[in-house]
Amino acid sequence: MDRRQALAAFGALSQETRLHIIRMLVVSGPDGMAAGSIAQQAEVSPSNVSFHLKELERAGLITQQRESRSIIYTASYEALGDLIRFLMEDCCGGNAEICAPAAAIAVCCTPATKEELQ
Repeated sequence: MDRRQALAAFGALSQETRLHIIRMLVVSGPDGMAAGSIAQQAEVSPSNVSFHLKELERAGLITQQRESRSIIYTASYEALGDLIRFLMEDCCGGNAEICAPAAAIAVCCTPATKEELQ
């Protein structure tokens, strides 16, 4: 990931509704969520959620796939991983042992509760 891509991702994530949406999609896993379900859970209008989904997709943080009459959105785990690697690539001036605790944290595989997403 280059600096331009990281800036686009951080720009997309710097808005509360979009951050909430990306966290919902991360929790939903590879099955993703339909746009209507996202709007309902995020408690925003369908037109509002469409705007936010477009911004997240433009930043490369989510993907979409049509299933019948629905559009299913999923988090781009590769892009999110690239963003984390971008932040950590120059970690601690080459002293990897300082960054080891951050690298060892298993952030996936522990489903967040609804309260944690808010």
